[in-house]
Parts: sequence; structure tokens; C-alpha cells
Amino acid sequence: MLKQRLQEDMKAAMKAGDKARLGVIRLINAAIKQREVDERIELDDTQVLAVLDKMLKQRRDSIEQYQNAGREDLAAQERFEVEVCQVYLPAALTAAEITSLIDAAIGATGATAMSDMGQVMAQLKPQLQGRADMAAVSAQVKARLAG
Repeated sequence: MLKQRLQEDMKAAMKAGDKARLGVIRLINAAIKQREVDERIELDDTQVLAVLDKMLKQRRDSIEQYQNAGREDLAAQERFEVEVCQVYLPAALTAAEITSLIDAAIGATGATAMSDMGQVMAQLKPQLQGRADMAAVSAQVKARLAG
């Protein structure tokens, strides 16, 4: 389980005195715990991946904003946090794999127009969660259904 791996990595970072890595792992654990408390559930690996995915999206947005503001020091910290978060995600899919999954989802749902996009994305999300940038996938699906 990812939560158990995070706990073990947190202990290892404490023992190694790696304060930067420890801080990021604590942020991840806090986000997971917050969602568990809010929803009164125990998160499984899929839900933990969703939390990590959300954190990555926030970090990427922050990096872009910091770079636009000329704050490279803060952007570097966010990039470090992205690197640590990505360690816990499954291997990213290639563009060809994503395209084939999109084709399969469009075929399975019988999607032909933009109004069918929700069905296609609902089928793709569990397969791609944490393995691809969902905004980019959404853009690909939109382009496929529009044209």
C-alpha cells in the first residue's frame, strides 16, 4: 500500500536527516489524512493516487506562477516537491499508450460528439489516474471528438 510506503519513507528520511524530503512526505501524509477525516473513510491506493495527482497539479500551477513572477527560488522548491511526489506514482504512460486507451474508450462508449466527452473521460480516469496529465488527455479527447 502507498500509505505504508509513505510511512516507511518518512521514517527513513528522519533517520537520514533529510529534512527537505521529510517535509514533502509530511505534506503528502497530511493531505491524505485531511481527506480521510473530511470524508470519514480509509483511503485505498487509487484514492491516494488521486490525492497525489491533485498535489502535482497544484505544484505545477505554482511553478508556472512563480516563474512568471521571477521567483526562481520558490519555483525550485515546488519542482523538488513534484519530484518527491512522482516517486509514489506508477510509471507514466507513453503518448502511444494514451492514444490507444483514448481510442478504446471512444469505441467502448460509442462517442461521436462533444456531448459524449463526459462518458469517455469517466472511463479513462481510473485507467490514467496518476499515470498521465488528465488535462492533456482531456484536450486530446476534445480534439478527437471535435474533428
